Amino acid sequence: MLHGYCPATRYLPYLAWTDIAALPDKENTVIVLPAGSIEQHGPHLPCAVDTIIAAGVVGHALARLPDSVPAFGLPPITYGKSVEHLHFPGTVTLEGSTLLATITEVGESVYRSGFRKLLIVNGHGGQPQIMEMAARELRLRHGDFVVVPHFTWRVANVAGRYLSEKERKLAMHAGHAETAIIMALAPDTVQMSRAVANYPPEFPCPTLSADGRPAAAWTARDFGETGVIGDPMPATPEQGHAILDSLAESWARGITELHQMRWPKRDAQTWGRAHQTGDVLGS
Repeated sequence: MLHGYCPATRYLPYLAWTDIAALPDKENTVIVLPAGSIEQHGPHLPCAVDTIIAAGVVGHALARLPDSVPAFGLPPITYGKSVEHLHFPGTVTLEGSTLLATITEVGESVYRSGFRKLLIVNGHGGQPQIMEMAARELRLRHGDFVVVPHFTWRVANVAGRYLSEKERKLAMHAGHAETAIIMALAPDTVQMSRAVANYPPEFPCPTLSADGRPAAAWTARDFGETGVIGDPMPATPEQGHAILDSLAESWARGITELHQMRWPKRDAQTWGRAHQTGDVLGS
């Protein structure tokens, strides 16, 4: 079914419009938008990894919420800005302007439906800036709209306890942690007999990169022909379930906190006029 990992009772598109119109306290109801990508993840993982992880973590988080926390999931944004992987078959990428417009227009629809809290859970490391730009634009348009763009992995989780020092330092794509969590979320898509390890060289400018990670713009092909940037070999399903559980717990807590939070409001009409005339300056 369309709701995937999300509990059916927490899936906003399953409600009739009259049900949505009648929801109580829509101002503090959290709408959660997973955002991913379709891009190569080495020979052992599916191209849908980032979308699977974002949607899976959001669904498991929503399933943990008590009835007292009003929150609903939206269908994931499946396609992302994946130009760094376009040399590999299976990568389906949008231009940054297309993704920015998509996120902004989805946000406008959420606002028009009466909701005032939108949480974007982004699973692709190549597009956080676009999520941040969309969130800022929506705030400029609507002074009572709270839009939080955040990265799937940037909450407390246990992945680090399983990773080697080198993996923590240099892995970026299709490595240990991603492989383990896909083993938990979509085990039939993992082909470990094809898995290979591959790391980028340390960046030779310590002033610009204290940890040795690439400070220059890169494409996946810069680091080899497999598309892997890390070592997936040590991953296990048990690790994946533990990582998924910890991420879902943290995101459930974050959704609860966002529901309870009260953020400063601005007069929407005045705010909109100022934005249109260019009178609003950056913070």
